[in-house]
Amino acid sequence: MSKILEKALKDALKEDKITMGAKQVLNSVKNSKLIVLSQSVEKEVFEKIQTNAQKEKIPYVNFQGTSVALGRLCGLQFRISTLSFTSLTDANIKSILKDTETEETK
Repeated sequence: MSKILEKALKDALKEDKITMGAKQVLNSVKNSKLIVLSQSVEKEVFEKIQTNAQKEKIPYVNFQGTSVALGRLCGLQFRISTLSFTSLTDANIKSILKDTETEETK
């Protein structure tokens, strides 16, 4: 798990700069800076979000864990299959993407 993603997530939660849930993320793709998708996302929803993100040129990350793990990482007692950051610096986005790419290749 990327430490940078974890820190960015906690900061965004404190500042309320995050959108959670597949439907909410789908509706707010244009306002997103970075999208995080857990492994538990349904295939159709995953493809819709992926297509919309690519259209809008918004980077997305495949979280290497389940929706339960993503929910716990957010400090919540329920599952979160998808979330998006509505405010994040370009430097943070680049470092999160770089970290998750190296994790996926391991």
